[in-house]
Amino acid sequence: MSEIKLTRLSHGGGCGCKIAPALLQEILGAAKEKLPFPDLMVGTETSDDAAVYRLNDEQAIIATTDFFMPIVDDPFDFGRIAATNAISDIYAMGGTPIMALAIVGMPIDKLSPETIRKILQGGEAVCRDAGIPIAGGHSIDSQEPIYGLVALGVVHPKRVKKNSDAQAGDVLILGKGLGVGVLAAALKKEILSDAGYQQLIATTTQLNKVGSALSAMPEVHALTDVTGFGLLGHLLEICRGSGLGAQVSFNQVPVLSEALPLVQQGIGPGAITRNLASYGCDVDFAPNLEEWKQRLLADAQTSGGLLVSVAPSAVSSVLACFREAGFAQAAAMGNLQQGSARVAVV
Repeated sequence: MSEIKLTRLSHGGGCGCKIAPALLQEILGAAKEKLPFPDLMVGTETSDDAAVYRLNDEQAIIATTDFFMPIVDDPFDFGRIAATNAISDIYAMGGTPIMALAIVGMPIDKLSPETIRKILQGGEAVCRDAGIPIAGGHSIDSQEPIYGLVALGVVHPKRVKKNSDAQAGDVLILGKGLGVGVLAAALKKEILSDAGYQQLIATTTQLNKVGSALSAMPEVHALTDVTGFGLLGHLLEICRGSGLGAQVSFNQVPVLSEALPLVQQGIGPGAITRNLASYGCDVDFAPNLEEWKQRLLADAQTSGGLLVSVAPSAVSSVLACFREAGFAQAAAMGNLQQGSARVAVV
């Protein structure tokens, strides 16, 4: 079977496939109201990363699902990225993953069984690294290739890290550099360097295991991971859930080195424009902030870094935790304060 590149089979890739935030809000409507189940600790009401259900005083189960179309052409790498991204939501709630189910949709008339198997093997490799099995799943014949996971995890109920529990005065720390969407867009345009591709794969396949360790720190008040809505979009979810405003210093935001010259040239996914159109009215950019910087802050990340809201007294401890886990770019880049749910970028 003669096959074309995976990215040519899909209209979008990675978390850039997400429905724009404003449209998603319109679609969900009343579905985001708090549900009448006392043991449902986290539902849809604050746009958190995963659902959390308390089983007893010592255990809560975390459930999430994430899937998308190819962000890269190598099938094994695609599987790795999709699995890493899905499991990240467990870590973003402060939990430990225990099991996954595969979600598989493939154009079987265009892709060989060998290629599809490589995608699944990529996901299996990441799950082995996370210490969990892929215990089942579901597959369909679809027009575009789709892969992802249902991920399940556990956490002590007192260690759940919601995106709505941030406090005024907290410092914001980002665990990975921005620019995944920019690199992926360059790849699709066939202008991405080998170094750029290696950086893309390295960051998108790095599991956010550090989230489990951060959950044990009482000074860490809120956690989320930065994915398709960009840094600004997911930070606004923290602001809205917690009833706070935020300030971000662009010069302190970690950026992937290979993405920097590309975004300055205007390279980036269409999701950037959709994101800014959805929530740009709630962002106050400094008058002299260049357009490429604004766009980078809205870049759709796939398997992005953890965004941590932490008391000032524990900033050094959180950064040390990131460093020990191999997140060299983790940096403090903003803070939260009393005020309306808006983000100021300086």
